[in-house]
Amino acid sequence: QVQVVESGGGLVQAGGSLRLSCTASGRTFSIYTMGWFRQSPGKERQFVAAITAPGTSTYNKDSVKGRFTISRDNVKNTVYLQMNGLKPEDTAVYYCAVESPGGSNLRRGVAMGDYWGQGTQVTVSS
Repeated sequence: QVQVVESGGGLVQAGGSLRLSCTASGRTFSIYTMGWFRQSPGKERQFVAAITAPGTSTYNKDSVKGRFTISRDNVKNTVYLQMNGLKPEDTAVYYCAVESPGGSNLRRGVAMGDYWGQGTQVTVSS
């Protein structure tokens, strides 16, 4: 069992920045593909970004390219989502997802991770 914990959400004005963090328990963090998704009330969970196990490849939703950056530190068992130029439409609960080796859902933007965190709220005011 992998425990996933997100942090770093909050309230920010449009144009501002936040950095989300996600820590996953276990000694095998470096083998997992990691991803970020978000969900607004009444909407389906949407893909935001994903990063492969060694961190050599990243994938981003078109609407966040150039603004959001996903990265990871395999020593700290942590994946980050740096969000710059935030817009009101970025307001959502952001979830971290973990995918076991051999899977391809996260990098294809499919919300079918093996483990999920509880989410962290990001609110962008106009």
